Amino acid sequence: MPPRHLTPDQIALSEQRKAKRLRLLEQGLTTPTTDTNAGKITERQWISLVDEQMLKRDAVQIVKIMTFNLLAQCLVRRSLFPTSNCLKASQREPMIHREILSQKADIICLQEVDRLQRLVPTLNAAGYAHHYAAGPRKNHGCLIAFNQNKFTKASHHLIHYDDEEIRVDGDGRARQGKTFCTKNIGSLIALKHNTDNNAGIIIATTHLFWHPKLLFFSLIHVLTPISRQVGILFREVIKYRHRLQSEHWPCVIAGDFNFPPNDPAYSLLVGDLLSPEQRESLESSRVVHVSVDPTVPRTINSNPTPPENDETEDAIDPDRVITNARAATIADGLLSDTEFQALFSFPLRPRSVYDIGMREGRNHSKDVIKNFGDRVSLLPGRLGWHEPEYTSYTHYWKTVLDYIFVIDPIGFQGHVTGILSPHRTEDLTPGLPQLGVCGSDHISLAAELCWQPTSLECLMTLDY
Repeated sequence: MPPRHLTPDQIALSEQRKAKRLRLLEQGLTTPTTDTNAGKITERQWISLVDEQMLKRDAVQIVKIMTFNLLAQCLVRRSLFPTSNCLKASQREPMIHREILSQKADIICLQEVDRLQRLVPTLNAAGYAHHYAAGPRKNHGCLIAFNQNKFTKASHHLIHYDDEEIRVDGDGRARQGKTFCTKNIGSLIALKHNTDNNAGIIIATTHLFWHPKLLFFSLIHVLTPISRQVGILFREVIKYRHRLQSEHWPCVIAGDFNFPPNDPAYSLLVGDLLSPEQRESLESSRVVHVSVDPTVPRTINSNPTPPENDETEDAIDPDRVITNARAATIADGLLSDTEFQALFSFPLRPRSVYDIGMREGRNHSKDVIKNFGDRVSLLPGRLGWHEPEYTSYTHYWKTVLDYIFVIDPIGFQGHVTGILSPHRTEDLTPGLPQLGVCGSDHISLAAELCWQPTSLECLMTLDY
């Protein structure tokens, strides 16, 4: 068949269609639609904090960060989200894309990312470059997008939690000291400012070990693997910055950490002492799964409602099933409470951006903003009280799982100058995802940060 030659009118029509698709991408829509509500999400207040202009005037770096777990389409199950009215990709994607672009963040950390063929053109059209990484045989991964007019990627580093060692003694299993093989990763990149090669920022994102809070399993056994993974992540971020000889760069670690503020991992990370209840929980979670020790007898699954689409890889992913385990022994190398505290003994303590920002935000918002501490009792003086009331809200689980943490550069003090207000609880019922509200089971978090030198020598040495 001879090649088809388009007429001038057909060529013009084709160009018009391409231009229309590009406009839709820029608006966060992926397909043409006559529905004016397509992609609509609940608008949220931006809270500017006290002394914002003064802080910015003296700042050597200002950056706006977003984190968002997208709920990978390959993980969507009606059995997990029975109250959602938008589980199809065609319903969720316009909302997700619009939310990603809504804050015009300089850097965006995304988790549970699949359908890259839809997402990447949206990011490119909005001026973002990106770095994507996924665990072995995972159908979804983590993506860091950055404004390519402001930043250039200098390098990247991938952490496979399953392969990392946490002690120097013992055999291979003991040195790794793990309870599960989870295939989770941490993704790190170093970004240089386009206008100053001496200035930059270290960005890390992750999606830590997760288990759906259904009625059939206990969550207690995930505490040790989560604590191990988050300790490794922050250890490696600090080592990565040192290896790049970039101690004067801030580190921002954002993502889905899958622990609430009253979890042992949160306390270890922010420097609070473990409570007796947290120590007891950690002790109960010291088990070894069959994915680590193949000799563990397998448990007969008594779940009366198996997940849909059992033929998919995620139907047998250890993220989904948490039986088939035995009690740990000394030879397994799992960390004790004292060893966990040593793993989390960082030279500079990470700080939670929302715990800082929401504390100030209560004094500067027109609306009453509820916090995690308003619904969960925390011991006096413990950090985490001011985290959002919820960051994930579904029929089966309603909790805080998502965070933005910052490690300041040596010689600089970081400040939170603004945050995106969380959703009101009444907007989230009866459970995400919901049309017109949010296309994921998580909400996005966004904050603006700035750093000021703590001494004149720092300012002169860095030649800003």
